Amino acid sequence: MLRDSLTGLPNRLAFTEAVEKAGETLSRDLGHAVLVVDMLRFSRINESMGGIAGDELLITFARRLVLALRAGDILARTGGNEFGILVSLRRGIGDALKAAERIHKVMAAPFKISELEIRVECAIGLAMMHAGQDPEELFRNAQFAVKQAKGAGKPQVYEPQQATEARRRFSIETELRRAIEKEELKLFYQPLINLKSGEVAGFEALARWEHEDRGEISPSEFIPVAEESGLILHLGRWAMDKAAHTLADWDRKAGKPLPLYVGVNLSAIQVARDDVAALVSSALKSSGLAGKRITVELTESSIVQDPARATRVFEALKALDATVAMDDFGTGYSSLAYLQRLPIDVLKIDRSFVTGMMVDPDSVAIVRAVLGLAEALGMSTTAEGVETVELATTLAALGCASGQGFHFARPLEAEAAFAYAESRRQ
Repeated sequence: MLRDSLTGLPNRLAFTEAVEKAGETLSRDLGHAVLVVDMLRFSRINESMGGIAGDELLITFARRLVLALRAGDILARTGGNEFGILVSLRRGIGDALKAAERIHKVMAAPFKISELEIRVECAIGLAMMHAGQDPEELFRNAQFAVKQAKGAGKPQVYEPQQATEARRRFSIETELRRAIEKEELKLFYQPLINLKSGEVAGFEALARWEHEDRGEISPSEFIPVAEESGLILHLGRWAMDKAAHTLADWDRKAGKPLPLYVGVNLSAIQVARDDVAALVSSALKSSGLAGKRITVELTESSIVQDPARATRVFEALKALDATVAMDDFGTGYSSLAYLQRLPIDVLKIDRSFVTGMMVDPDSVAIVRAVLGLAEALGMSTTAEGVETVELATTLAALGCASGQGFHFARPLEAEAAFAYAESRRQ
């Protein structure tokens, strides 16, 4: 009941009992920590070499872990390719980190399995034991640290704040899914102003979420959660469709097609996993808008991740007569060759350069360079973060086509945005 049949090590139940017993001996001079060691990419080895080879690797891996232990440390197999180690600490967390270092050392040499040499990497998470702590909670803390270690590429110590943030992200994911299904999110529209005429050239659609209990949840918080969970695909489709229909409603109110466009942001996840052209085509058909009324805003990261796919997406969007804008230009890592090769219509200059223009000569130089580059490539430009009249005047003098920022207006609800556009035109 307390042994793992494959490796002969204590199993999860025995390990929990050992942790519980160790908790009774905690003192100022003697502490304990739990390490969870996860063998990375084990499933691929199992699939490609078979279950017998996988079992052989697990046994050999367990033997090597034994070599990293000190007298009194307890090793157990706690899951398929997961091992738990209970270590005693005389010098606090430093002892636990040294144990992790010893594990990495013994795993450095390749494993010989079925006449093949295989290098096996592992992720290690550590959690410090506290008086009166539940053994299962301590083990879960170490497992959480393993997840962090997989991303960081080195052993990680459990930090309660990180776990709290992870729980909040999970909670937001659950509630965001519900909010999308119930259409509780709203689109706000921030005007983009023609810097020569002063009229509204278009609007950027921005998702806003007013939670009934938490209040307003910032897009900087829920958009990354949506991307991580895949909900960005649903959110993106909703935003594109809603923005197109809002613009069509404004046309009906005005009694004619307005000289306005609406910009909708697409994430790199959507470019990689969704049929972006079909998404835009559907929104255009259902709203009755012409393609030129929609501007698709993409960040540099969506190009860098898969340039070939990005090229196909851009070309498909141009076939619909949609406008393509590169958002936050200057903050990513895209090659200038992409700008030359891809059918990009607009460069949006990141606010980090624009807001510093009045005090930082380097920012002015960068904005000038982007404007010159755009002109040479036949592209239009939009400056983000225009918050003063001086900035608006300077950008207009430098030849920037349009600007958006709090100097003109904050993001507005649909009715207020329509009224704003009408007032600027008058």
